[in-house]
Amino acid sequence: MTDQYLQAIQKRVCSRCIDTDEKGNCMLHYDEICAVEEFLPEIVQAIQRVQSDKVEDYVVELRNLVCTQCKHQDEDGICVVRNNLDCGLDRYFPLIIEAIESVDASRRSA
Repeated sequence: MTDQYLQAIQKRVCSRCIDTDEKGNCMLHYDEICAVEEFLPEIVQAIQRVQSDKVEDYVVELRNLVCTQCKHQDEDGICVVRNNLDCGLDRYFPLIIEAIESVDASRRSA
């Protein structure tokens, strides 16, 4: 089930990501895992819980379901990676929302 979401995200987001090469290959360091892949089920769940025209409403759910599990966020909710604008999940979250909601819409219409 998450394969469709991942494919939609790769098509919509990964092609624009600053961590990819000109061929669309992920260029994260060998010891890094893309947060989208690491937390995909939780990301999908967070987005599906919200129905809003405001990205901020989705971000609240993302922070509760995903960021609280991320090794980069401390117990006070501070994330150095996010604060340095280095979190791909945070950077591309509006596009990720669009990708997941488009998969859900196509499923409903099928």
